[in-house]
Amino acid sequence: MIGYIAKRSLLVIPTLFGISVVIFAMVRLLPGDVIDILFGGDVTADEEVKQQAREQLGLTGSYPEQYWRWISRAFQGDFGDSLRNTEPVSAILRDSLPITLELIFLALLIAVVVGIPLGVISATRRDGTRDYAARVGGLVGVSIPSFWLATLLLLFTSRVFGWVPSLSYVSPFDDLGANLAQFILPALSISVFTMAIVMRMVRATMLEVLGQDYVRTARAKGVSRSKVVYRHALRNALIPVVTVVGFEVGVLMSGAAIVEIVFGIPGVGYTLLQAIANRDYPVIQATTLLLAVTFIVFNLIVDLLYGVLDPRITQG
Repeated sequence: MIGYIAKRSLLVIPTLFGISVVIFAMVRLLPGDVIDILFGGDVTADEEVKQQAREQLGLTGSYPEQYWRWISRAFQGDFGDSLRNTEPVSAILRDSLPITLELIFLALLIAVVVGIPLGVISATRRDGTRDYAARVGGLVGVSIPSFWLATLLLLFTSRVFGWVPSLSYVSPFDDLGANLAQFILPALSISVFTMAIVMRMVRATMLEVLGQDYVRTARAKGVSRSKVVYRHALRNALIPVVTVVGFEVGVLMSGAAIVEIVFGIPGVGYTLLQAIANRDYPVIQATTLLLAVTFIVFNLIVDLLYGVLDPRITQG
């Protein structure tokens, strides 16, 4: 097991290197000179002032030199300063990252807690009323855009109940109830798609597993239906589901960026979209790299869960 963990962890290094190179290159390939954009066409700014600005932003020297300066500082937690308010980017991310992680965690929790039981019920009650209801619900779930659902939920609660979530962020350590009230609608908005995917995947894998010989043998021995379903079948059926959940983290991140705008939540997605609109390149680079690292870490956890669900994977 230790060797399996070490092998999977080492694969993260080249992945992070490749992602950092792509992020660095994509920002440099954006049309327009960032210095000209920052000075806004100010004709009074001479070349000496612009050169000082380039040096301050780390835009001097060859691209390999620029990349090395950026990535070496990033490993030390120094992502530079925002071009708009000169605030350290690390401070901006320190404030926004916990918000997005909480939103993604709640959405993933809702999707898994609701999606897995629905998938099991749909598979064990095949072609029944519950099965058709779950399948129709799953089809609707994968068809609804998260931003549309977020807007609809916000309009519904404000018009019908006269209530809207707080516009200023409330930490769970200050007031857990107010924090959950603020996050429940955004989390539900982005969880519906993942919930539908999880439900459909659990149903498909459960139907396949329930037809295996060892399941029929367990039933022939007189094992109760609930033990056959939850102790024997579900564990093997969850292996493909775990893979899907890992990839769905990326979907939740993209959905969180839009939903944070709708609800005014100052998370990483909100910060990234604001930085793109303002051409704030240090914030764009750091935020994109941070989201990529988060996605990689989640998928690393998924890889490690494989060994827990199926010990044969670690032995191979």
